[in-house]
Amino acid sequence: MYPRLSDIFQDLFGFSLPFPIYSFGAMVAVGVIAGMWVAQRELDRMHEAGRIGSVRVKRRGEKGRSGMQTASPSALMGTVTVLAVVCGVAGAKVFHILENLETFFADPVGMIFSTGGLTFYGGLIAAGVAITAYVRKQGVSRAAFADALAPSLMLAYGVGRIGCHLAGDGDWGIPADLLAKPGWIPLWLWAETYPNNILGAQLPESGVYPTSIYEFLMATALFGALWALRKHPYRSGWLFSWYLVFNGAERFLIEQIRVNNTFDLLGVTVTQAEVISLCAVLLGLGGLAYAWRRRPEEAPPDLASAPDGRAPSGS
Repeated sequence: MYPRLSDIFQDLFGFSLPFPIYSFGAMVAVGVIAGMWVAQRELDRMHEAGRIGSVRVKRRGEKGRSGMQTASPSALMGTVTVLAVVCGVAGAKVFHILENLETFFADPVGMIFSTGGLTFYGGLIAAGVAITAYVRKQGVSRAAFADALAPSLMLAYGVGRIGCHLAGDGDWGIPADLLAKPGWIPLWLWAETYPNNILGAQLPESGVYPTSIYEFLMATALFGALWALRKHPYRSGWLFSWYLVFNGAERFLIEQIRVNNTFDLLGVTVTQAEVISLCAVLLGLGGLAYAWRRRPEEAPPDLASAPDGRAPSGS
């Protein structure tokens, strides 16, 4: 394991970089960039197809003067990415604190300012609220924008899990049952000891299930499914509803073999991620029931034809 990618230079070339490059942060950055690139292309495609209206952005003209011009909603992705990162990290930290209140009360300052301790669903919810408010303010259909983001969200999540695996940040499973391992599955895919994990934890000699690898594989497959479905004929929000179902089902399944904090809910022992993932599935199924109708063929109103220069916000 390489919690710091900079350690690879030490092993391969015999020298250290003047500053550490942490695996988790580096892979999250790669995931964000890849997701942003995919989302921009999808927004441009949807805009050209008349699936989503234009926005007004400030741009410089030939003489250096700035003015408002109509453009594809992909022009919003810079701000959307900043909101996703800032609000996502804040939300992930808050949800992690809520999941570990005893540790927080023992050392609140250390927990708040630590580089670890991030909960995915906290980041997704906080970033989702912020991005929804921003997109609505820009007069863009929130449901159509969410459809454009759906494949990129799954892709970014999968890439980020590679960072978790390299760092060994605790996103691993329960002790692996070596006797149950099928012969065709390589050992590294069944059990991992994370010898250099960033937490300094001592794991069982038999190893634990590398759940971060499983999530990467599942997220990659689900990204492919969402990408294949992106040209669907149904109402806006249909594809994002599938994202919620896919994401929730994937996370609920992985929680069955993953180490996580538990609590009692109505007499049942559950994890925070299990509860949120089930809610995501139910919300997604509700969205599918609403959006599973063919959309009208006419293009959405464009900013150029709107009387006040803004397209309806939509839903």
